[in-house]
Amino acid sequence: MIAIGQAAKVSDLPVKTVRYYDEIELVKPSGRAANGYRLYDETDIRKLVFVRHARVFGFSLATCRELLDLYENPSRTSKEVKEITSQRLEEIRQKMNELRHLYNELSHLKNNCHGDARPNCPIIDFLAETKECIAP
Repeated sequence: MIAIGQAAKVSDLPVKTVRYYDEIELVKPSGRAANGYRLYDETDIRKLVFVRHARVFGFSLATCRELLDLYENPSRTSKEVKEITSQRLEEIRQKMNELRHLYNELSHLKNNCHGDARPNCPIIDFLAETKECIAP
């Protein structure tokens, strides 16, 4: 069993994050030292790494909780995991479309700006418009 500082280092997470995961009961330490400090075992470290990896892919904490439950369940089906992953991929696809739209709009504004010494600027004009903002 190792203390929170070492657990954070081994799992490549900030101590504050490891503490937060305990507070929200996502990854709880296996024990406590006599002084009350959190103690983590190898299984806890694996869970911390698991959550770190899931967060890199943008899974929400709620979804991380679902995935952790599946990780710990030897009776899980890969279908369940695939469905969760498919949902995340769809969210990413939608975000990519939104970003592509924003990129195209901003590129259009930039291309219509002369970028010279005059004060006229279509970018400033657009940003100052009172009509609805860009919506994909």
